Amino acid sequence: MRRAFTFLLRPTVKQAAALAACLEDHRTLYNAALEHRRTAYAKAGVSVRYADQSAELKYIRADDAGGQGRWSFSSQQATLRRLDKAFRAFFDRVKAGRTPGFPRFKGRGRFDSVEWPRDGDGCRWDSQPEHPSATFVRLQGVGHVRVHQHRPIRGRVKTISVKREGMRWYVVLSCDDVPTGPLPATGAVAGIDLGVASLVTTSGGAHVANPRHLAATADRLAAAQRDLARKKRGSKRRHKAVARVAAMHGKVRRQRLDHAHKTALVLVRGYDVIVHEDLRITNMTRSASGTIDAPGRNVAAKSGLNRSILDAGWGVFLTILAHKAESAGRELIAVNPAGTSRTCARCGHCAKENRVTQAAFACTACGHATHADVNAAINILRAGLALRRAAEAA
Repeated sequence: MRRAFTFLLRPTVKQAAALAACLEDHRTLYNAALEHRRTAYAKAGVSVRYADQSAELKYIRADDAGGQGRWSFSSQQATLRRLDKAFRAFFDRVKAGRTPGFPRFKGRGRFDSVEWPRDGDGCRWDSQPEHPSATFVRLQGVGHVRVHQHRPIRGRVKTISVKREGMRWYVVLSCDDVPTGPLPATGAVAGIDLGVASLVTTSGGAHVANPRHLAATADRLAAAQRDLARKKRGSKRRHKAVARVAAMHGKVRRQRLDHAHKTALVLVRGYDVIVHEDLRITNMTRSASGTIDAPGRNVAAKSGLNRSILDAGWGVFLTILAHKAESAGRELIAVNPAGTSRTCARCGHCAKENRVTQAAFACTACGHATHADVNAAINILRAGLALRRAAEAA
């Protein structure tokens, strides 16, 4: 099993400057390689591949020994593969008839990570194992950078990445052969309904609150963004204002991740089988503004709902839940959510009139009344168990 471990870096001032220079040089390489591909096709109709650009790296490094030549050859190849992956995704979208979205040049705020594909090739995890109390990662051109290792890693370190978030630096280890730890069986099953008022509601009637992290910091974030808008582009003050806004967004993201991890862990420890809705979050949060000729309706209300859905972090939560369920040996089932919120869990009558309010459910056929999210979670559980039985019978 493969897992990622993320740790905070504690670089010195000199090392932080070297990390920033490393990111900038890799961004320049990415943009130059993109321009090479665009120009070759526009002028001569020639498609440049990854292998062609990788073969030119040794000449680029030789001509710029004090710049591109400082960094790991393998990390630069990983940056070229990153561009190649963007082109392959572009052509896949073209073939599928979707909006293609041609690969774009990366601005200074759009390129914040570098990958070293193999531990020991331009990088080394735990580069000073004899140190009594600290862990270090060695990066070519940067040196031995101290790591705040708050938990032990498991498995074999395969790739090492460094990313920047605001004023912070992180190292991400991708580890192979991570041992799984199946939890003891509980014999319990649960359906879960995701919502905005409560992040998770189980079929047993338990509710997990939605902390609304973004809403809690909205006023301070708006003030910081207004302050940013008043700064002159290219100035030091604007750079600090950008870092302040990024730090706020980073804190919200970390709070959301922390809450998702804790909630998913409680579910995985408590249930052998967990059934959830197979949500299409991108479709659910699509703008309702419409066009000039056909303007949308209730745009402000839909915008607020979209913001609340994204603040709840359903996608992040489901991804984390899937990883924890796999590691713990639990079964996770996704079902079609259509009709689950309007169908009575007692008699099966389905009508939009059953949903009295956001929180209240009252069946117009049998009179069954309960919390709307609990009713939906019960329907989700039944649909998941039906799918499970059908799969076992097949």
